[in-house]
Amino acid sequence: MPGGRLTQQERRQIALGLADSLSYAEIARRLDRPTSTVTREVMRNGGPTAYRADLAHRATERRARRSGPAAVREPDAAPPSHGRDTAAVAEYEEEFTTVLMSSGLAKMPARVLAALYLGDTGSLTASDLVRQLRVSPASVSKAVAYLESQSLVRRERDGQRRDRYVVDDELFYQATIASARANDRLVATARQGVAVLGADSPAAARLENVARFLDFISESITRAAEQAREVLHTPRPPVS
Repeated sequence: MPGGRLTQQERRQIALGLADSLSYAEIARRLDRPTSTVTREVMRNGGPTAYRADLAHRATERRARRSGPAAVREPDAAPPSHGRDTAAVAEYEEEFTTVLMSSGLAKMPARVLAALYLGDTGSLTASDLVRQLRVSPASVSKAVAYLESQSLVRRERDGQRRDRYVVDDELFYQATIASARANDRLVATARQGVAVLGADSPAAARLENVARFLDFISESITRAAEQAREVLHTPRPPVS
């Protein structure tokens, strides 16, 4: 399997594959590249609908010139902990960020969330994030505000009266419940439309089907989240 950076010709093949609605896995198979390489390439350069091969190639060349001949962590980065391979951790962080972006997060919120989840403390201050991600305070502030609005990050005050942004097991439960509540609002609005349009009309029937479907999904999600939360907080039996 070839390694190294993607060539301009490979990027053109990616663009053709996207135009043909091929999956990332199928494009990667045709290139004999890992699926993660294709996914990361596309998400870094506009996403599946805006990806342009020549623009992506030029952007990569510019990034390479800025970072110098070796794409490694700078000397002032945190030293390795727990015997970890820092290069492997950096590669995994990039992969995790790409997956978060594929799930719908914009790049900066995805980077912030990845940094929080992959740190052993599960919490960082705004200045920590600025330093670690090498971005502006405004970028961090905007990303954190969005993550808070989605119940993906919690804000706490530490002993030095600084805001710390925290992730933990409870946040995924809260985000899941928030998603179910959003469905509930859509169900109520759809049923309001049934009354306005007349129950016997085709449009009303369509809205009622939407409401029934989402109502079932919302109830199932809530029930599953409650069960998963209970399992998560149940102590594991000791290994004999």
